[in-house]
Amino acid sequence: MEFENTLEFAKKSDELDTLKQFRQKFFIPQHNEQDCIYFTGNSLGLQPKSVSSYIQQELDDWARLGVEGHFDAKNPWLSYHEIFPKQLSDIVGCLPAEVVAMNSLTVNLHLLMVSFYRPTQQRYKIICEAKAFPSDQYALESQVRFHGFDPTTGIIEVCPGKGENILRTEDILSVIEQHGDQVALVMFGGVNYYTGQYFDIKAITAAAHKAGAYAGFDLAHAAGNIELHLHDWDVDFACWCSYKYLNSGPGGVAGLYIHEKHLANKELPRFAGWWGYTKETRFQMEKGFEAIPTAEGWQLSNAPVLSMAAHKASLDIFIEAGMERLCSKAKLLTGYLLFIIDEINKLNDGRLIEVITPRDEKERGCQLSMVVKQKGKEIFNELNRRGVISDWREPDVIRVAPVPLYNSFEDVWKFGEIVKSTISRV
Repeated sequence: MEFENTLEFAKKSDELDTLKQFRQKFFIPQHNEQDCIYFTGNSLGLQPKSVSSYIQQELDDWARLGVEGHFDAKNPWLSYHEIFPKQLSDIVGCLPAEVVAMNSLTVNLHLLMVSFYRPTQQRYKIICEAKAFPSDQYALESQVRFHGFDPTTGIIEVCPGKGENILRTEDILSVIEQHGDQVALVMFGGVNYYTGQYFDIKAITAAAHKAGAYAGFDLAHAAGNIELHLHDWDVDFACWCSYKYLNSGPGGVAGLYIHEKHLANKELPRFAGWWGYTKETRFQMEKGFEAIPTAEGWQLSNAPVLSMAAHKASLDIFIEAGMERLCSKAKLLTGYLLFIIDEINKLNDGRLIEVITPRDEKERGCQLSMVVKQKGKEIFNELNRRGVISDWREPDVIRVAPVPLYNSFEDVWKFGEIVKSTISRV
């Protein structure tokens, strides 16, 4: 598409957008009785208008039925989690048996590492990206310590080259090969939270397996943002939250994926709970854990139904929109945003803003991270005062994410106009 920095172009693009009606399915925060420019779906997605009715249904059934809601609710609570595998499998690219909605992201990550981080004196290292999300860093560090190893030697961080902001795939693969038979686990974010770089999951997984290690991914910034094919890429495990691109509410129930080849492996260690026990005999309450031979076998407890109701409200919208259409629009919106930022930079000799997210659309989702080289925090605060909700990351990065479900080309154009006038006044 040939972009133009005009309101007319933005409005025409919105008219041609086959997903434009989905914006009406969300509550948009207001500023001076106008819609905000909400570019933080990478941090907390907006609330679908249907959420209240989905939750109210469960509240009504609870009030009407009490405990019998487990069996007689419109959506019986006993099997509520069984709603999600088909929908989630479409979003992350896997078989329904390989996915389950449960817990929170870091809880799931720890449970997965119980199964897939099994270090020995020879093979104990974890390879990850430098500046991984802090919760991942803490989880990896604590797991290494738990097994009696030193994180300073047990965790290998892959860093960008000198003067660069993003990782080269060949450098990642080289580090995996370099440490070879000492590597127990390769654990990356699917999309780095800070730079917005989308890593080559397929290539990283293949390199990990060649080295004899497992490959796992934190998809917090990838699920619902980019097209994923976890099963076909042979990824061993992954986990994600649902409150960012998946719009399922603050602290919403998370998700977990385990490749089919591991599901029936009874020798694979795990921390067990009764909701992972085989359904046919679960309520006989007997000793001796017998796992469900799907990803459900990693469950600990029964479903948090109210949180899952909000999750279902959003996933129903995702399935209606379709990941292929969403990813296609995301590339156009993000490309347009990059074009607008470049236009702003031309007015400042390219010295004020540096986009550290990859410019290649195949290496990013719908987030752009901007290093603002002068008065960055002041510019961020002024944008916020003028109705632009974006995200600040120390020391000098503003993250913006034009989410395809509810953001528009006009949002992107208006953002550019506000940034230009803000720069001139700060």
